[in-house]
Amino acid sequence: MDTELGRRADDIAAYFDLAREGEAVIDDLKKEIDGLRELAEKLETETLLSGENDARNAIVTIHPGAGGTESQDWAAMLLRMYTRWAERQGFPVDIIERQDAEEAGIKSATFTVIGDYAYGLLTSEIGVHRLVRISPFDQQSRRHTSFASVFVSPEIDDSIEVEIKPEDIRVDTYRSGGKGGQHVNTTDSAVRITHFPTGIVVACQNERSQHKNREKATKILRSKLYEYELERKREATQKLEDSKLDIDFGNQIRSYVLHPYRLVKDHRTKVEVGDVDRVLDGDLSPFIRAYLLERRSQSNGNR
Repeated sequence: MDTELGRRADDIAAYFDLAREGEAVIDDLKKEIDGLRELAEKLETETLLSGENDARNAIVTIHPGAGGTESQDWAAMLLRMYTRWAERQGFPVDIIERQDAEEAGIKSATFTVIGDYAYGLLTSEIGVHRLVRISPFDQQSRRHTSFASVFVSPEIDDSIEVEIKPEDIRVDTYRSGGKGGQHVNTTDSAVRITHFPTGIVVACQNERSQHKNREKATKILRSKLYEYELERKREATQKLEDSKLDIDFGNQIRSYVLHPYRLVKDHRTKVEVGDVDRVLDGDLSPFIRAYLLERRSQSNGNR
């Protein structure tokens, strides 16, 4: 990256020389400057990722709040937003579980984002997300407010020990639903694991084999239990990423307003972006960078 930064700076210097000689390179120069700015911001963001688990893959779970179809559709929009964000980063996404709603949207979704620092980057998304828009499901075209929650945990490997006692869990099998193809839906291959002490429930339905689904679900449960213990420790220092909030008014971390004006506002960092479509298409860089800067600032202030 340092080499790339130097090369970009050299290219800009060369363009300035050409411009002084009267060459028509202004448009190319602007593109190079924008590219250099994006690269510098990316490098700065990477310097902010120093948490114990920041470098790990991320397991993301999305749940709609109250409001039926409205919130379920909003949850599906968030799922697309994070999938598009991952594509922009070059990170593969593995959909672990997806429950489609009856009319539109989703009842829940869990997926893994695979890539260096995926968890550290996505910690900025933990919490309640609020959407304000003219409802496409309201015949009177009234404005509706919808909520959905996002929870992110690091994918842990076998080197980290998390004890799961057999008496603490219940394993249920069921027939997969949603868009899985007929080969998935013909047997009770889907697996749901309930952890009684914490109330954590995980499910996996994307594999044909019940054994493979149970293996993946167990891995996700281990990761969520690990994050659960980390969260209990974080509560003592009141970290920003505390995600134990009701999916309701007053608790949102970010608002996406499509009507009567267009704006995305992060309520923790006060960052605002007017290009809502770009954000919903996965451009989360301004919010992630601002959140990480705020986290570092708070960390330094607590020392």
